[in-house]
Amino acid sequence: MPSAALPSNRFERRRAATRRALVRAAREILADTGDTGVSIQAIAERADVGFGSFYNHFESKSELFDAAVADALEEFGRAIDDRLHGVEDPAELVAAGFQLSARMTCSHPELMQVLRRRGLGHLHSDLGLAPRALRDVMRGISSGRFAPVDPGVAVLALGGTLLALVELRFSRPDIDGDAAAVDMADMALRMLGLPPEEANEVARRPLPSTV
Repeated sequence: MPSAALPSNRFERRRAATRRALVRAAREILADTGDTGVSIQAIAERADVGFGSFYNHFESKSELFDAAVADALEEFGRAIDDRLHGVEDPAELVAAGFQLSARMTCSHPELMQVLRRRGLGHLHSDLGLAPRALRDVMRGISSGRFAPVDPGVAVLALGGTLLALVELRFSRPDIDGDAAAVDMADMALRMLGLPPEEANEVARRPLPSTV
């Protein structure tokens, strides 16, 4: 997982740097091929660390790849949060989240490839976009902006739709991905209970300019 604070001494800083290198290598592997059967030796070489260093941080490759996915999910969630800071309307947050995610396939291709390959198994994760989407859905329900649907089911539906959009961006570069993101956002807002005309309008609002 992303570290919260810089370690205070040289040994801990080196240890943290080694862990980051291993997680980075695992993320690159997931993005490039998705091959989690790669050897620990190959992972260590890609991370440019000693073979024995692996077991100072992880008990298995599965634990490392889970950490790599968690790292990607949290980076993704923070990136969306930063861009949407100050937006209050839950419907606009949902719509803009779809459009920003689609554009991140170009601006953050490695990150989005990780989500493409491993995101489906983490739709219930407490990291990344899922808890943020749950927060916004619940806010929309409590304010009457959204219909009184099951928040957990709504988040699963939104997450599945978002992953389908990411897959579309990578597998069909000939399709206008930005237009597809707007259409999917429109449909998602209708699913959440917005009237068609309003869903159409919200989905087509300009993206926030904050970075």
